[in-house]
Amino acid sequence: MAIEFAHALPMRAAETNTTPRFPLPPRSCDTHFHVFESGFPHVPEPLYTLPDGTLDQYVRVTEWLGIQRMVLIQPTYYGTDNSLLLDVLRKLGPRCRGVVRIEDDTTDNELDRYHDAGVPAIRLDLFARASWPTEDIIAYIRTMAARARPRGWHVQFYTPGTVVRDLLPFFSDFEDTFVIDHMGYMKESDGLTQADFDRLIRVLAGGNCYIKLSGPYRIAKDKPLSSVEPIGRALVSARPDRLIWGSDWPHLPNGQRDTGELLNLLAD
Repeated sequence: MAIEFAHALPMRAAETNTTPRFPLPPRSCDTHFHVFESGFPHVPEPLYTLPDGTLDQYVRVTEWLGIQRMVLIQPTYYGTDNSLLLDVLRKLGPRCRGVVRIEDDTTDNELDRYHDAGVPAIRLDLFARASWPTEDIIAYIRTMAARARPRGWHVQFYTPGTVVRDLLPFFSDFEDTFVIDHMGYMKESDGLTQADFDRLIRVLAGGNCYIKLSGPYRIAKDKPLSSVEPIGRALVSARPDRLIWGSDWPHLPNGQRDTGELLNLLAD
């Protein structure tokens, strides 16, 4: 699956985001955000320019919206070098957790260090493995789940909807807790059908699956965000207790997106 290089747009000022039109509960949590800072090593060929998305900018957004807790997700930009993630966890303290990316040979001592710092999960980048045979992807998932299990962690999938579709038979019997990012990423433009989405709903309803209500613009593409509401409503109807909201800040590559507008989709 070819992914075009993107130029990240500047970040909008926090106070220009729409304010929430519903009261956020105490200890509300953004379960999916990224941070970018200069001076930290990134992958040799990133998919986008260094985004305008520092920790200070993100904290201002959370203060504006009333979000009190957050989960930092390791982006593809930094690969498996989690040094910035650990730095952010140190600065934010107990109100923040982090989801790391790791190599196959990451040591147990390193995983223990992540655990002590506030890491509860491993992120699996299946976009980078989308061309693999399904059985090889399943073997990789089992390997990563085995690394996560002793620490009580879960695994989190950053994956195209086509791979989600192919993994649904496996997911229906997968005994480890797992999270699928961005509403399953099932885009019509990639050939995903209503039948595919219905199968995902059945996995959500009966298994160990959680789905993030995040990144609706990734599915809507050029359509209005309201076009994704039927997907959100179907997920809520199936298992509202298995859904978690994430801002996907800083909304790569478009830093001008309105985070408050995305939060207000929850009201719908």
